[in-house]
Amino acid sequence: MISICYSPLYLFELLLSEFVSGLTPYEKKKYVWKMLYIYMLGYDVDFGHMEAVSLISAPKYPEKQVGYIVTSCLLNENHDFLRLAINTVRNDIIGRNETFQCLALTLVGNIGGREFAESLAPDVQKLLISSSCRPLVRKKAALCLLRLYRKNPDVVNVDGWSDRMAQLLDERDLGVLTSSMSLLVALVSNNHEAYWSCLPKCVKILERLARNQDVPQEYTYYGIPSPWLQVKTMRALQYFPTVEDPNTRRSLFEVLQRILMGTDVVKNVNKNNASHAVLFEALALVMHLDAEKEMMSQCVALLGKFIAVREPNIRYLGLENMTRMLMVTDVQDIIKRHQAQIITSLKDPDISIRRRALDLLYGMCDVSNAKDIVEELLQYLSSADFAMREELSLKAAILAEKFAPDLSWYVDVILQLIDKAGDFVSDDIWFRVVQFVTNNEDLQSYAALKAREYLDKPAIHETMVKVSAYILGEYSHLLARRPGCSPKEIFHIIHEKLPTVSTSTIPILLSTYAKILMHNQPPDQELQKQILAIFNKYESCIDAEIQQRAVEYHALSMKGAALMDILAEMPKFPERQSSLIKKAEESEADTAEQSAIKLRAQQHTSNALVLTDQRPANGTPPVSQLGLVKVPSMTNTDQSTAEQELPHLNGALTVVDPQPPSTPSPDLLGDLLGPLAIEGPSGTAPQSDLGVASGLDGGVVAGALAIAPVEEQTNTVQPIGDIAERFHALCMKDSGVLYEDPYIQIGIKAEWRAHHGRVVLFLGNKNTAPLFSVQALILPPSHLKMELSLVPETIPPRAQVQCPLEVVNLKPSRDVAVLDFLYKFGTHVVNVRLRLPAVLNKFLQPITVSPDEFFPQWRSLSGPPLKLQEVVRGVRPMPLAEMANLFNSLHLMVCPGLDPNANNLVASTTFYSESTRAMLCLIRIETDPADRTQLRMTVASGDPTLTFELKEFIKEQLVFIPVPPRAPAPAPTPVPPQALPPTSPPTAISDPGALLAGLL
Repeated sequence: MISICYSPLYLFELLLSEFVSGLTPYEKKKYVWKMLYIYMLGYDVDFGHMEAVSLISAPKYPEKQVGYIVTSCLLNENHDFLRLAINTVRNDIIGRNETFQCLALTLVGNIGGREFAESLAPDVQKLLISSSCRPLVRKKAALCLLRLYRKNPDVVNVDGWSDRMAQLLDERDLGVLTSSMSLLVALVSNNHEAYWSCLPKCVKILERLARNQDVPQEYTYYGIPSPWLQVKTMRALQYFPTVEDPNTRRSLFEVLQRILMGTDVVKNVNKNNASHAVLFEALALVMHLDAEKEMMSQCVALLGKFIAVREPNIRYLGLENMTRMLMVTDVQDIIKRHQAQIITSLKDPDISIRRRALDLLYGMCDVSNAKDIVEELLQYLSSADFAMREELSLKAAILAEKFAPDLSWYVDVILQLIDKAGDFVSDDIWFRVVQFVTNNEDLQSYAALKAREYLDKPAIHETMVKVSAYILGEYSHLLARRPGCSPKEIFHIIHEKLPTVSTSTIPILLSTYAKILMHNQPPDQELQKQILAIFNKYESCIDAEIQQRAVEYHALSMKGAALMDILAEMPKFPERQSSLIKKAEESEADTAEQSAIKLRAQQHTSNALVLTDQRPANGTPPVSQLGLVKVPSMTNTDQSTAEQELPHLNGALTVVDPQPPSTPSPDLLGDLLGPLAIEGPSGTAPQSDLGVASGLDGGVVAGALAIAPVEEQTNTVQPIGDIAERFHALCMKDSGVLYEDPYIQIGIKAEWRAHHGRVVLFLGNKNTAPLFSVQALILPPSHLKMELSLVPETIPPRAQVQCPLEVVNLKPSRDVAVLDFLYKFGTHVVNVRLRLPAVLNKFLQPITVSPDEFFPQWRSLSGPPLKLQEVVRGVRPMPLAEMANLFNSLHLMVCPGLDPNANNLVASTTFYSESTRAMLCLIRIETDPADRTQLRMTVASGDPTLTFELKEFIKEQLVFIPVPPRAPAPAPTPVPPQALPPTSPPTAISDPGALLAGLL
């Protein structure tokens, strides 16, 4: 029998030809399987997707199974074909065939997106809480709902789901319970306050598992009852701030004690992995609950055993968790008992273990053990990996400064550090030691002597030359009576190093020579002649810094006594915090692990991305796409001693101001049409497609909401386009251009969810020269919490910088944040203040309200201050349909049919802020057909401030709408109040039902 192997190319041609012709369901299933096989071989499959999706609606299981499997493998949540299957998937979920239900739930759980979440979440919830469904279906329903919740947190109503979640934790089936616990972890990570009723249930689950009560054999892994459920349950408990009930707390600690006592290292790797997963999660929970010192001591003793075993993974986890335990000050003395073993781990073959040991030593260091730890770090420095030397040097320098028993020891450590790892020692380290020496007279002669000793070495690092030359230049006269320390000998030993140093070090050596010459009294003619010859040599140096120093020092040397006054000893530096310790404290504050939640939270620093346009400057077609360049982080450090002492050349530079481009510049903000990820309340980062929607007519205060450039008399660069109109357009949509002039283009792309917002500022350089001194400062109002990522100081030519801006709405307000932006281009300095479109309507979410829900809520808000009414005059006349479109653009949902009067509008929306959470708002607009320039507006909500701010916001939109040039608004005519109908709520068309539930 001969087997035939088909090549992928042949299969491609075969499938294409077969899909064109009509196929029976069996043939279609066969060829779809082959298409999946080609995809698994690594080839791109861009055909046959429709055939795979169509198999989902097949009535028989074999074809339907193939459709679900292949669709899950080939398509993603944003694929257009997937929308065609939503109705079929929903029919399978609500059907009675459990096999089809499992297939549908598996598909949605793997590739379900926002559209699936909005359409299928209610049906999936019904399956999960249904008592008639088998556990197999309910397990898949729980995991499917978890996927939908991560894509759209709004699908799970907190008020209606908290009690049901507590009921699910009473489930006896461990499979359903494990899946439900995964869902609970996601829910409590977003809002733990709504799920307090689940806390005692979680403790009971842990008790049941710890005592191995009613745990089936299939859920026991190497003798451990359902370790996955134990880990998830303890992780959920860490999202609750504390356990207040004493009985519940006592029961929980008994369970944790049992876990700590019953875990040990055995030979079976699989059992070790499972038991240690439970153990380390229990340790994280113990730290989170801030347990008694006795239990903390027991945890440290257990970790001490782990860091001494041979298994590297266990040693790593032991060191990592011991580092986390350092946040508990009561156990620091207990951790010190394991210092010898931790130092041994510093020499482990695994670099990951060495890094954890370094972190642990750094964290456990104090005055009592600083000398031992720093000495060990210095010994290890010479043999450490190059990847660790920079971190090792920085931490050793910080520890030496923070816990130095005396300053002479600190100088010894820093000089040893520079000697052993000069390439990895930052300038901040030797700047700091110079500050110490300058401010402490008792230390000056000792530091000068040590610097002299290091210069005797045949080969030293350039950083050592810098610090030694500086110290000896200032204080070598204190060593004049010591052998080998005369001015001439000091000069010669320093001058020997001159040929070996770079251009950046020569200015420091020239300053040292000038200082030696100043201290050489009475003058040594031979020494003076040698130094002046050096100054004369460098007066023609091409480097401007060296040239200026040589010229100035040569001239000063001819002044005689004036040299003593000008080059006198440096005064003491003002007392200030070390930049190294400041960095360390900021790092410790950022990573201070107050709970196990923060230990697991991923810390992402906001780095600006530069999109560099690779097209040539001569206007030829572009060669490649935009490339990504990461801008290095910029930190503000203290001004160094050397920078304060050594003068800099302030040469006059003539910058030619390029003319504004005559041809249209490329649109550097093209990325506004791309997707933007926002971290929603659930901690996920779903993707959503944002487009530049067309701006609808709506009102903003043009003069008040768009600020003109600051210092208009000095700003010669004029903006392109109307700033107020650009701001107005961005109030109605989420992406577009905020500001533009001949040199820069500032765009915005934003996404808003509940009271959170993520805005990305696009700073595009439109020219072939860089923009310098770029500064961006956010001036937020009191109701907004805003955090802008670091903005690079320079924007390269034809490049685009993306700077994320996180926004949190704290309370209702109409105040607007301001972006204070400054940059330099040539001789132009441009400073503008721009209003950011983080306005009130960005935190509104339209919601449809039925008559049975509307009227009870409307009547319950009887009057001021929760319900406010005002007659608004001066409104631009507009048809009712246009006003409805305006309301929709403001995220106010117009609900037709609620008011029997055809001239009135009723709208509803939900406002989100950190203080009010979700707050339902109801609006009624009563227009006068005889006079469209006035109307009566009624706004109601459950918060007085929100009612007033929303009323004023809508009023501004109606009154200050820009008037089109060809259709000027007629002058408003005063109308007596009786022209408007009396105030009354809309008449109910049907008998109102129960009070509005689940919206507040």
